[in-house]
Amino acid sequence: MGHIIGSLNAGELLNNELTDSLSAMERGYSPLENAIRAMDVSVCEAFSKSGALAPVTFAPGDRTLEPNHEVAEAFPNSIAASKNIILTAAETMTSKVTGKRIAVLFSGGPAAGGHNVVVGLKQILGPDNTLMGVIAGPKGLLRGNLFEITDEHVNEIRNTGGFDFLGTDRTKIEKPDDIEKVRNVCREQNLDAIVIIGGDDSNTNAALLAEKLFSDVKDDGSGVQVIGVPKTIDGDLQLGDDLPISFGFDTATKIYAEKVGNLLRDTASSLKYWHFVRLMGRSASHVTLEVALQTHPTITLISEEIRERDIPLSEIVDIIAQTIIERAKKDLNYGVILVPEGLIEFIPGFTTMIDDLNDKMAQFKDELNGKSIREQLLFMYSKLTQSHGELLESLPDSIKYMLMADRDEHGNLPVSRIETEAMLSNAVKARISELDANVKFESLNHFFGYEARCGASSLFDSSYTYNLGATAGSLILDGRTGYMASLTVLDKGARPLGIPIASLLDIEMRKGKPAKVIEKALVKLDSQAFLYLQSRRKLWAEYDFSSSPGPVQFWGPTARQMPKTVALNRGYSSLDFKF
Repeated sequence: MGHIIGSLNAGELLNNELTDSLSAMERGYSPLENAIRAMDVSVCEAFSKSGALAPVTFAPGDRTLEPNHEVAEAFPNSIAASKNIILTAAETMTSKVTGKRIAVLFSGGPAAGGHNVVVGLKQILGPDNTLMGVIAGPKGLLRGNLFEITDEHVNEIRNTGGFDFLGTDRTKIEKPDDIEKVRNVCREQNLDAIVIIGGDDSNTNAALLAEKLFSDVKDDGSGVQVIGVPKTIDGDLQLGDDLPISFGFDTATKIYAEKVGNLLRDTASSLKYWHFVRLMGRSASHVTLEVALQTHPTITLISEEIRERDIPLSEIVDIIAQTIIERAKKDLNYGVILVPEGLIEFIPGFTTMIDDLNDKMAQFKDELNGKSIREQLLFMYSKLTQSHGELLESLPDSIKYMLMADRDEHGNLPVSRIETEAMLSNAVKARISELDANVKFESLNHFFGYEARCGASSLFDSSYTYNLGATAGSLILDGRTGYMASLTVLDKGARPLGIPIASLLDIEMRKGKPAKVIEKALVKLDSQAFLYLQSRRKLWAEYDFSSSPGPVQFWGPTARQMPKTVALNRGYSSLDFKF
């Protein structure tokens, strides 16, 4: 019996220019990948004042953060060293720093631009210092799985998407035994510094490591520096003008916007479908807001608005149903509805119910172990408050089962598995039949998530991350530890900053226990980006004003554009980034 999937013998392969070209592309060298490797990125003036790429020194700026008192007591070394002051780039470094050994790792989910952080870091350190790559994230650091990153490596990964050069994982290094393992790896590898590229939880880990490795790691009593780099496509790692956005957000939202734009064109062509599109963004709705501003969908739900205005599920369903009915009167029996991934955690009643459920699942972890999902649910009904138990019991089985899913390393509900868009479309269908049975309603559901995390970096993300890497390297060469690399004034040359990470930490409940973490930045209803959406919503709902931005442009009319939400919220006069 023959194999369905097989391969030709080497002698059977065709030998010509076309097959040689196709074979070369199998190794990650498609025409686009080749072209973007050669693409020039913008470099901050601070790094090129001397006429060539050079690290900078840092000086205290005019912004001081106010850390939580309990956090300050837990991070005495970091707080004393930083005095909670954000550092700003000063002058080109004149004294040459040599012989440093620095390790770099990816942590958490991948995001476009990570490779260019490594490139910028390697090039700012120069040939007189050694950059080591950590394989498979924090777990690889615990195992001491490191290798030296060469110029050939950075030439290969330059401007490419994904985290595949090093790999990543979500291990949280916080137990005393794990801290000691890291100390031992630092001694064995003779490390002087560690750069952690990740989101809010990963940078929280960076803050802890910076404190624990502050001193007494090496034989002379000195410590190991730790620097964080802000990554997350969710865009929820922000700090006003001092950290306008995390990297990966721009590429991801542009990829999502292409897909949503295509659906808007399709539904206006077929004239019959309502597309419910759930977009990644576990807590904040920054991704949904950005995609909405790029594509002008019929309806855009913003989780933070729903929570702040206390809009129950029934009213959300009514708003959508009434819009569909009103459009049907104009013979517009189609549209696109954007739904944030984390919406269910923001709906009044659901928010407190999920918090209660998280706490009880942590509290009764042993009792739940070994039970089926149905048995777990029966057990939890009696442990939750009466109102929460009744709400949980009222949900469709598919949603109930998803709410009982195992939490991640940080105690988070895996909301990417909860099909909120299906729950909404089913509820809307039932409501429309109650309000006007003559309205024709056909829906299709989508989840756009992982397909945007590893796309080839937009020109903005490629440039942004290269400079973040150069900033991280400069902070190390300047002797700093416990800082997050950042850039400000992205419309006016971009200035490197160092943000004291410990000063960003606050107390949050995780797995039923208080934990010191970086607070997620949510969409603010008084932000210019949200207010702009608010001003256009009625028009977009009543008529077709959709926009199809198309694929990410590396060389074109929108190639140099930053995210619209960033430009609006920071009060920039243009969408073009200038650095």
